[in-house]
Amino acid sequence: MKLINCAVIGVGALGRHHARILSQMEGVNLVAVADPNPQQGQSVAESCHTTWVQDYQELFGKIDAVSIVVPTHLHHRITREFLLQGIDVLVEKPLTATKQSAEELVNLASSQDRILQVGHVERFNPAFTALTQKLKHKPRYISAQRLAPFTFRSTDISVIFDLMIHDIDLCLALTKSPVVTVKAFGFSLMGELYDTAQARLWFANGTIADLSASRINPEPSRRLQVWTKGECVDVNLHDRTIRHFAPTPELLSGPKPVALAQLPDANIAELKEQVFTRFIQQEQHVIPAADALTLELQEFTSCIRERKNPSIDGRNALEAVSVAELIEESIAHHSWSGWGTKQPTLRIFDAA
Repeated sequence: MKLINCAVIGVGALGRHHARILSQMEGVNLVAVADPNPQQGQSVAESCHTTWVQDYQELFGKIDAVSIVVPTHLHHRITREFLLQGIDVLVEKPLTATKQSAEELVNLASSQDRILQVGHVERFNPAFTALTQKLKHKPRYISAQRLAPFTFRSTDISVIFDLMIHDIDLCLALTKSPVVTVKAFGFSLMGELYDTAQARLWFANGTIADLSASRINPEPSRRLQVWTKGECVDVNLHDRTIRHFAPTPELLSGPKPVALAQLPDANIAELKEQVFTRFIQQEQHVIPAADALTLELQEFTSCIRERKNPSIDGRNALEAVSVAELIEESIAHHSWSGWGTKQPTLRIFDAA
């Protein structure tokens, strides 16, 4: 197995886990971790049996690959520098905070023939993997909810780029269709950027998705519900459980329950109890434990060795950034006249 010399740039709350996993991975040599905070950097380096550097540029010419886990406003500059050095890059989501800067990185990775993988780690969540395997038909409607307590991290980006972008990416992966229309609203509370947002996306293939995200919720919650022409799948991405609902053969071919309820001898109480037995069958699945970040980093190292595109490359991430930008633009055009008994006047912006 070819030994991959790599480094991690930024070893804070998330980056330290990148370093830990890479330091234990077969065929990987964690050359160093880079962080401007000496205490944090030295602590992580010691726990991972590697070296700490304060300036990541010291690593140029010494590594084959890098994992970049820094605040979003630094993604473009640092990723660009490593790509220009001919180094394969995994950069945490979002790729950048603007479509224009994301496009530049995608084009640069292509021209340099370098791997550019983006850390949309929910794609590696075993519950999402199970969902894609269990769906028997194409999605017609998707509902996603992602809520989290306020952590005082990622305050350089809005909740759309911080949390909602996970579900934007999952919807794009499920529909395999571009977004054509966006309507959204949101507001800020803890700072200047949006802390909560609601968005409705229309896809070119007709699928509609409703996304809800908040980073000022008391408890974390990550749920995804997918409706097709013949089923509904409810996924708890946090607890990694799946409930699958589908009509029974009797519901599909026999009299409808409402018609049965109108019969003279109908037993309504009994029919109520039979909704999820006689008419709708349900299955519940608990997904085996697996660490999504480990799976993501394993794919990254595999792509380096085999020189193949990752499942979430720069172009996938660019598409998610483009949609997130449209959502922010839509929110900026959504306003109301004021409070009180009078119904607010809404103005919705369509981003096509």
